[in-house]
Amino acid sequence: RGKIICKDFKVVNVDYDVAVRSAELRSKYRIPMADSVIAATAQMHKCTLASDDPHFKQVQDIKVRWFNT
Repeated sequence: RGKIICKDFKVVNVDYDVAVRSAELRSKYRIPMADSVIAATAQMHKCTLASDDPHFKQVQDIKVRWFNT
């Protein structure tokens, strides 16, 4: 499964800058930590985030591709 994900998506590491941005987003938007890490990673790497999670609607400066479940 991991190899399939790596084939179709860009996989990036969470570094110090992403961690700091994650804390800023979590504080600003009061979203769960996992969501703030995902949003920060998308922002820092200028990636489109694929999700159906409504938490991301409030986060500015991220591009989201919405999926309906």
